[in-house]
This record gives sequence, C-alpha cells and structure tokens, in this order.
Amino acid sequence: MAAETGNADQLQFDLRALTGEIWRRKWRILLVTILLCAATYAVLLFVPKEYESSAALLVEPRDNIFLRAAGDTGSSTGGATDDVIVASQVELIQSADTLLRVVRDLNLDEIEEFSGVSNSPIDQLIRLIRPGGGERDLEQIALARLQQKLTVIRQRDSRLVSILVRSRDRVLAADIANAIANAHVSRRAELSVDDTEEASTWLANEIAKLRTAVSQAEAEVAQYRVDNDLFVGPNNTTLVDQQMADLSSQITAAQERRSTASSRAGLIRSLLNGGQPIDGVSDVRESVVIQSLSADKATLQGELAQLSATLLDNHPNIQAVRAQIAEVDNQIAIEGRRVASALEAEAEIESSLIQSLNDELTRLKLTAGNASAASVELQELEREAKAQRDLLENYLARFRDAASRTDSNAALPDVRVITFAVPALQPASPKTTLILAAVGFFALTLQVGLILFRELSFVPATVRAQDDFGEERQVASPVAPPRQLPVEEDRAPVMPAAAMNDAAPRTEEAQSEPEDMDAPDFTNIGAVIHDVVNGRTQVVAVLSLDHAADHAGIAEQLIISSLDQGLSVALVDAGSGSISNQLGLTDLTANLAEFGDVVQTSDIEGLTEVCWGTLPRLAPNSDRPATLVEALADIYEVVIVIAGTVGAGSNLKLFADLDARLVIAAGEKVRPAVYANVVEHAAEWGFSDSCLVEARLDASHVA
Repeated sequence: MAAETGNADQLQFDLRALTGEIWRRKWRILLVTILLCAATYAVLLFVPKEYESSAALLVEPRDNIFLRAAGDTGSSTGGATDDVIVASQVELIQSADTLLRVVRDLNLDEIEEFSGVSNSPIDQLIRLIRPGGGERDLEQIALARLQQKLTVIRQRDSRLVSILVRSRDRVLAADIANAIANAHVSRRAELSVDDTEEASTWLANEIAKLRTAVSQAEAEVAQYRVDNDLFVGPNNTTLVDQQMADLSSQITAAQERRSTASSRAGLIRSLLNGGQPIDGVSDVRESVVIQSLSADKATLQGELAQLSATLLDNHPNIQAVRAQIAEVDNQIAIEGRRVASALEAEAEIESSLIQSLNDELTRLKLTAGNASAASVELQELEREAKAQRDLLENYLARFRDAASRTDSNAALPDVRVITFAVPALQPASPKTTLILAAVGFFALTLQVGLILFRELSFVPATVRAQDDFGEERQVASPVAPPRQLPVEEDRAPVMPAAAMNDAAPRTEEAQSEPEDMDAPDFTNIGAVIHDVVNGRTQVVAVLSLDHAADHAGIAEQLIISSLDQGLSVALVDAGSGSISNQLGLTDLTANLAEFGDVVQTSDIEGLTEVCWGTLPRLAPNSDRPATLVEALADIYEVVIVIAGTVGAGSNLKLFADLDARLVIAAGEKVRPAVYANVVEHAAEWGFSDSCLVEARLDASHVA
C-alpha cells in the first residue's frame, strides 16, 4: 500500500526520480526500439507477400414464374432455416469435389506455389518416371494447399457467402476465387438438373402403371352400368330419375288445371245464383253462343231505348222488347250453366289423369329404389376411376414440365455470383505497419517496465517503515487527529499572511499602511438576498474576513429568505471544521465517499446539506468540491458555500472558476489594503463578483 499523507513528499520524490531515470535513458530506449523495428522490417522484406481476393455468392431460391411447373405456387426449402441453408452452402464450397474442379481447370498442380514442385530438371525427371502417381500426388498436394489458402465465411445476418483466396500472384488469387464461385454455381445447377432428371424417370414409370389402372377402372364402371341398367341421360342423370322428374311435372300441371277449372265453374254458378251477369268471366265470354246472345241482347236494348223515347212503359211494343231481352238473359244463363258443367267435367278428367300419373310415379319409385342400391356401388367405382384419372393427369403434367427442363437445362441453381473477384492492389500479409507498431510498442513497454521494476525493487527501508506505519494507523483510526500543517505544502494559501488573523499583532508593513487609503464600502445584506430570491444569483460563497465576522449568520439569512420564497436550497460546509460521524466534504476530497454519499436531506423542508465530514481537513488541490457545487446548481435553485475565514481556515480556492458571487463578511474595522488583497486573489480564482457585508458576532460568540 502507498504511504499516507505523511509520506506524500517522499512518494512525489520517488515518482520524479523514476521519471528522471526514464528520461535519462531515453536515447538508449529509442535506439533499441529503432534497431528492433529495423531488424523486423529487414526480416519482413524476405517474407513472401500474399494478396487476397474475394468473390461473393448470394444464396436464395431462384424461382421464376415462367419456368415454374403448372400448379406450382412457389419453391419450398423444406422448412430449413437460413442458417442451415447457408452453412450447407459453405460446406459445399469447401468440399473436395468443388475444389478439385478448380485445381484441374486452372492447372494448379503445375504452379509451384500450390504443387511445391518447380520446373527444375530433377522435378521433371521425377514426373517422367512416375507420370500417373506423380500427377495424382501433385493434384492432392495442390488441393490441400488450396484448402489452406481458402477461407469461406458467411456475412453476418445475411445470405451472402464470401470466398477469400490468398496467393503470391494477385491475378491468380482473383482467378481462383472466381473459379471456385463459378464451379460451385455450376455444381448446384448440375445437381438441380440431376434431381429433375431422376424425377422425370420416376414419373414415367408411375404414368405407365397409372394408365393401366385407369383403363381397368373405367371399364369396370361401364360394365356395371350395363349389368344394372343404370343408363345415364342428359345432365348426367339416370333415365328413371328423368322419368320421375317428368311425371312429377305432369302431375303438378294437371293439378293446376283441375284447380283452375273447378274454381271457374264455381265462380260461374255463384254469379248465376246471385243473379249477376256472367259476361265478365273469360270462359263464358269465349263461348260462341254467349257471344251471339250478347249481340242480340245489345240490339234489343237499343230498340228498347228507342221505343222508350216515344212510347210509354205499358205500350205493347216496349213490353214485347222487354220480354225478348228477358228470354235472351235466360238463354245466356243456360249457356253459362253449360260452360260451368264443361269446366267441372274438365276438372274430373284432370283428376283421372292425376290418378294415373300418380300410379305411374309409384311404379317408378319402386324401380328407382332398386337402382339407388345399385348406384352406391357404381359411385364407388366412379370415385376410384376418377381418382386414378386425376393422378394420371397430374403426373402427366409434371412429367411434361420435368422433361422440358431436363432437355433444355432450365433448372436454375439456388446460388448466384453477385461479386466477382478483382486483383488486390495491396498485399494482405504480412501487415508491415501493424507488425512494426507492435514491435515498437513492445520494445518501449519492455524497456520502461524493466527500468521501473529495477528502481522500485530498491525502495529505502525508511520509506517502507513509514508505509507500514501509515497503513497500520489508518486501520486503527480512520480519522486522523488534527494537526497544524504548513500552509505552503498542505494547503495553498487563499489569502496573504497579513490577512490571516485579524486578532494577531499587526506587522510593520501593516502598521505602515497608508492612512489616506479609502475605506471599502459595505453592501446591505438585503441587496444580496434580493438578487438571490429573484434568480439573479444562484451560487453564493460566504467568506469571513476576520474571526469576528459572522459568516454563518449571513448564510442563515440567505437560507431563510430563499426557503420563505419556496426555493430549494443546498448548503455546503467548507469552512466550519466541525468533525461529525456523517460523510461530508472532507471524505469526498479524500476519495473516501462518492458524491451521492455526502448529500444529506435536512429536517427543514427544501434544505439539503453537505456537512464537513469525518476528517479534520480538506484535501488540497482537489477538484471534487467544485464539481459537487456545479452538480448541486443543476438540481437546486440556490447553492450556498461556507468557505471559512481568510488565511489558513479558508478553502475558497477549491471552488475556483465557479460562476458564483463572493460575499465577504467583516466583523471589525476593515483595513483597505487587506480587503483589496483579498478581492485581488478572489478575482484570480474566478470570483469577479464580490461584495463586503458587515456581520459581527455576538459578545457571547466572541467570548
């Protein structure tokens, strides 16, 4: 463990010494690094350069509506996922059958890079002695080396497959990549054609069997119809069914005619019995006799009207005409009864016809019942024949499609080349820049590490003892006792020594202060409160000019006024020095607590406090207090910081460069030189807006 505060000077000296030791040997470190990089570069010059080219394949079904079989709605992958399909394609590309085609097409067994055999006389003699075996051996060697130089990968979350090939010849690398891609596409096309051809052979055999089965089934249907008199008429219905349908229609028509005749006869008799004219009935009006009688009646009525105009009602001529009209009406009634009798006779005829038709229908029903029992077996035979016929027609259509594809090689493979490889411009290996950078980094790290290890291995015994003591003391008492530390080392002085303590005797420089210097003007605390509650000032830092100034009272007035206006307030204690059991600002600067641990909610509603903490002093030059105040300013509407008293008790510098207003509290008579010096230093730390407020302590507090 590193030494605590008591050993901080020693540790700083050690770090400076280590840095100096490294800097002293910088030229040696640089020289060794350069030599290692140069040696590495020289070795890389003799390493053969390899170029990498890549071709890309897209794996997807290549269905075409114009090449699809009749009734085929689309291709099917058999339920396999994309991962399985693409993985299968990758394995096929890397298979020996595919790569062997490339070896033979490009004669890779004759290239020294792949065969390992040069064109020297010795190698040529060996090939002449063993031509067959030598070729097979060279071919297998070329295949094995091609597999080593080949990389087939699937692009992430896609159906793209990249074929990467490395070779010393950049043109050859591109040619091999393209050859592998084309060989795989050709192989997949051949496999598709082979599948189609096998399907055509199988369909031809099945069609030959089905033709015999269909002929036999249809012959059985025809023979059964002949044996059971199940002849079929129009509309694919049996003769018995047609006859029954005709008889039913005739019976219905006869019943309609009988009902019509009976209704008309009844109407005529009801009109005659009621003494009403029957001329309006269509059957009566169509009778020739009725028509003649109606004409005579009309003539007589005309004569009666003419005679009535010149003669009296009792005149014999008028009475004679009336008698003739009555006779005509009587004849019309007789003729009407005759028409009604004729209609009734027609109804009886229709009834007889209906009876005979019903008898015939009953006979046909008995015949139809026997035919229905036989038609059940007939339908079974027909269904079997139809199923055989449909299957035969389906197989015939598939066979025609498969045969056409086989003859024209129309089957498309499920993979295509979408990117052809081109010769690479830069070598893929070795990576000279990357290797040199790695060697340089390794050389620098190793040399610096050796220096640090050697220097740290010889730590003086006094330092180790102080470290152990500091560690034991920290475990025994987490809170170190307060002690007076030099201002120059432990804490940067906020104010000059002349203004450190107003109660101390004045120095000669202070005593010789010019008497004519203007006294500083005091600002009313009400003006500061007005700016705070109106939002013009958000962060206020309160600093005591002397020990008689009540900076806590000023902070209390600001807090009360802000809370009365409904504002949220955060109070940061950076000057009281009151050690407590709660984590606070001192723990934050010592890295013993996080920001959220030191912010405590007060019992007063709307007030949040950050107390002094468990340590006696704040860590010097820590930027965490300023960061805490900036974070509180983003959350709360008013932030008040108590910065302590000018001199060794002030921590104003820890809040430098904050957008805050500095309120300087003065208790006794203010010396203009001291105040001017305080304002000057505060301005250097970013507190450009400052004011002097009179705030004396009570007598009880002073005592």
